[in-house]
Amino acid sequence: MEITIAFSAENPPISVLAAAKIAGISLSPDSGLPSGSVPVFRFTSGSELHGTNVLLRYVGRVAAISNFYGQDALESGQVDEWLDFAPMFSSGSEFETACSHVDGYLSLRTFLVGCNLTIADIAIWSGLAGAGQRWESLRKSKKYQNLVRWFNSIASEYGILLNEVTTAYVGKRGLGKPINIKTKEREPSINQSSKTREGDMNNGEVIEKEKAGGSFEVDLPGAKIGEVCLRFAPEPSGYLHIGHSKAGLLNQYFAQRYKGRLIIRFDDTNPAKESNEFVDNILKDIETLGIRYDIVTYTSDYFSQLMEMAESLIMNGKAYVDDTPREQMQKERMDGIESKCRSNSVEENLALWREMIAGSERGLQCCVRGKLDMQALNKSLRDPVYYRCHPVAHHRIGSKYKLYPTYDFACPFVDAIEGVTHALRSSEYHDRNEQYYMILEDMGLRKVQIYEFSRLNMVYTLLSKRKLLWFVQNGKVEGWDDPRFPTVQGIVRRGLKIEALIQFILQQGASKNLNLMEWDKLWTINKKIIDPICPRHTAVLEERRVMLILTDGPEKPFVRIIPRHKKYEGAGQKATTYTNKIWIDYVDAATISEGEEITLMDWGNAIVKKIEKDSDGNVTCLVGVLHLEGSVKTTKLKLTWLPETDELVNLSLVEFDYLITKKKLEEGEDFLDVLNPCTRRETAALGDSNMRNLKHGEIVQLERKGYFRCDFPYLRPSKPMILIAIPDGRQQTSSSK
Repeated sequence: MEITIAFSAENPPISVLAAAKIAGISLSPDSGLPSGSVPVFRFTSGSELHGTNVLLRYVGRVAAISNFYGQDALESGQVDEWLDFAPMFSSGSEFETACSHVDGYLSLRTFLVGCNLTIADIAIWSGLAGAGQRWESLRKSKKYQNLVRWFNSIASEYGILLNEVTTAYVGKRGLGKPINIKTKEREPSINQSSKTREGDMNNGEVIEKEKAGGSFEVDLPGAKIGEVCLRFAPEPSGYLHIGHSKAGLLNQYFAQRYKGRLIIRFDDTNPAKESNEFVDNILKDIETLGIRYDIVTYTSDYFSQLMEMAESLIMNGKAYVDDTPREQMQKERMDGIESKCRSNSVEENLALWREMIAGSERGLQCCVRGKLDMQALNKSLRDPVYYRCHPVAHHRIGSKYKLYPTYDFACPFVDAIEGVTHALRSSEYHDRNEQYYMILEDMGLRKVQIYEFSRLNMVYTLLSKRKLLWFVQNGKVEGWDDPRFPTVQGIVRRGLKIEALIQFILQQGASKNLNLMEWDKLWTINKKIIDPICPRHTAVLEERRVMLILTDGPEKPFVRIIPRHKKYEGAGQKATTYTNKIWIDYVDAATISEGEEITLMDWGNAIVKKIEKDSDGNVTCLVGVLHLEGSVKTTKLKLTWLPETDELVNLSLVEFDYLITKKKLEEGEDFLDVLNPCTRRETAALGDSNMRNLKHGEIVQLERKGYFRCDFPYLRPSKPMILIAIPDGRQQTSSSK
């Protein structure tokens, strides 16, 4: 079917032309439309389609390329969001803001949506290419390295086709000289400042790197392209928190970097603390983080094999059953004293092992210990415990077992059995690495390489699941997704964008030292992401709000349609009602003087003629006149306001503080001694009528009040909407003052 694309010569639809080239769709160009016209597809049947995004969606749907418009409805919706965002690159003042936003989003992504090239990539790519020298200058700098890497990747793969478009419609220079492109392989970008090169070797493809500092190292020792296997192994005893996020994202990075496999493995060896609820929510958190994996496994899948291995070690004299009381055992380990059971015969050990399997009274007194080195300076080697008798039902397999392996015993075994090549662990476990290797050696299994990374610690924050559970069980929070919690669901509920978390983690660098990080840095990154695109609305605090009567205001209310964001068309529009009686915040009213000219935002100037106060000197009412011809540059006060109508929405603005009042707990210090007595503050307010349409999870800015996430949308007038305040990196809480 022949298609003609008509457009104005001053504004060629580069994204549509480029997408059609890549999709293999032949278009006959006609640049004869008048200036300002939208592009048009004209079909031989006489039908027409109008508008850049409409044409892009058509190309995406009919393209021979799979998933060019997303692989499902969700991805198609995400593509649509990027199509709405793309015009920001055409706005001179917003160009770098748009670059910054996309650069952050691409920090751990190869494509904008899903795992394939889509029309979203083409739309943004074309916006950059169409910017000409402005983008070329940025492209040569190191300012937006994720964006440059992504741009170059597409240019490398589709350069011939794209050059035809850019040469014809952008300029004779085409795409210019590719920057830092050594290969057509697309790479994830957790290391923003590293260049890589790949060389063929007889025994596999090995990655090398030129370090430019400042971020995660991209190399794993001995790693080979296509042969790397990693695992992210959370325990299902709580929800994922910000510390787990770093581990999960780093595992994904290396899996993508080496074109390897990523296993999600639930370390479910402690049934007393674990549940299916935690399994389900961890999988939800993994999806939220955008972590893509190959398979989900459970340590409990290997319980029978682990028992066989334990029995084999007992029979080979590499493990023994010990009935020493726990406190005495701990003291003996600290002092390097061998247990009296260490010299038991294999027959004695096997007899007690059977008692443990049966969960008998005698078995409950015993545990299995590895026979490593009781005199080792590294105390983790002093005969660690491999199995404990614990007759508690398991959340997956019920009451089949009366004993369970410890993490130290199960982890190296399952890593080796599942083919893991590199086990990522935070540096706090450094002293246990030698134990891990010794256990693997005793088991006779292949070696797994440990790679350490620094743990992510935050000020005023508890990351211990045991301590977080205390808050849940004692009703101090709403649940594991409470906005005061450092869980993925908690910080997302508070308004954090996942791309901000990823950028924040990138900034930790390759250091293996334990760092204490400030939340303000994370929220500052988040603000840079949400501010350019989140809609603006208006609210007035309920308490002591003051009416301003405009004596020459409109007798009959009228409505104007204005943008929800003056610099981002994709935010949509809102209806603003203008009346002769309006509400303003008391804090604003108290600063106004009689005769003062003020600016009413989105309306114009007004002059306050009269101020009424009560017997205590509190302002109760203002009377003024409009002065719309006045200049906003001459006024000191620019005020938000709401019309006096029945359409206003009742709001509850909720702010949260840290759960503890100390930046860092010292070893042995009880968190109960530093609990913050007040961690939640709720303020009643009125919002503009457009807020009735806000959806759960939508982020908005209330003018002059800050950023908020809709936690409970509008249902009926009597039930307030709940908006959760999003920190912006500058607001001090009571704990941080």
